[in-house]
Amino acid sequence: MAIALHERLDLLAKLGEYLLSADERLLAYVQRTHFHNPWFTPENQQMSMQAIAEEMLDRTKLEAWATAAAVPDLPTGPKNIGIVMAGNIPMVGFQDFLCVFAAGHHAQIKLSEKDKYLFPFLVNWMGTLDERVADMVSFTERLTDFDAVIATGSNNAFRYFEAYFGKKPGILRKNRNSVAVLTGKESEEELRALGKDVFQYFGLGCRNVSKLYVPSAYNFDPLLEVLHEFRDIVLHEKYKHNFDYNYAMFILNKADFLNTGSLILQENPSLLSRIACLHYEYYESSEDLLTKLEDQREGIQCLVSGNSLENWNRLAFGSTQRPGLYDYPDGVDVMQFLLRL
Repeated sequence: MAIALHERLDLLAKLGEYLLSADERLLAYVQRTHFHNPWFTPENQQMSMQAIAEEMLDRTKLEAWATAAAVPDLPTGPKNIGIVMAGNIPMVGFQDFLCVFAAGHHAQIKLSEKDKYLFPFLVNWMGTLDERVADMVSFTERLTDFDAVIATGSNNAFRYFEAYFGKKPGILRKNRNSVAVLTGKESEEELRALGKDVFQYFGLGCRNVSKLYVPSAYNFDPLLEVLHEFRDIVLHEKYKHNFDYNYAMFILNKADFLNTGSLILQENPSLLSRIACLHYEYYESSEDLLTKLEDQREGIQCLVSGNSLENWNRLAFGSTQRPGLYDYPDGVDVMQFLLRL
């Protein structure tokens, strides 16, 4: 028997409550994931679960979202939706699963090797509340017999996605990065919030700020002072290895850079920066800034700014890693894609 919409939403809301609990089994899987992938610290996994629970699995928000999207009680002919999940930050593919499950389709999930324990445990936990969940979610090493696909990966992986999935309806994603626009008038609180956008999850997410746009003659001193407050991040072994390596390379190459002791800032037009590095680029005027941003639009996931910018959706400082139900990756509405199948 199929699971009705109100039952699906109820299961998701209960999952949100569970993610905020201190259940010993949940914490054990968090520790197992950390042992398997040291980048996924217990603190970062807890941060991800809390954001998902509060922003995506709140019962009121779920009901309003489903109503606005006109999600049917039961889909006409449930589809088999393949999901290829990335593994750069904990549970990064959760929203894709959420949409497929809420729409009433079957989710056939290929997990990242970097994050393969926690998600199946959570699905199994949902199955203890309703055994029909097992008919709606499966995990596989290779997608087969799928009607549509949602795949997220690197630029290299994207080429394989196009070749393998190109003949099926799909949402195929490649690398994107997030940027912040500064004016030099930001408060200390705003700069500290920006630090979260830069450092959370060690900067590994596409929603992490990897590049700054700053006005010519920008005074970096206040920013560097605030970013220095995040210096404990360098105590993480893998992050420190990347910081030390990049620092040594910049020194050997006699490159110009700024250094906080845990982050290297370099003038560079690229959106993609190395781990423990942050790029910046100067702009001469508002018109110059908008031109630079437009040239990079296809590669920008989020834009952070204290001021509005023409034809750009902006996020407040410190909010990039708390996406809501409507914050679809690359701006592609996953739920509407599913409902049109």
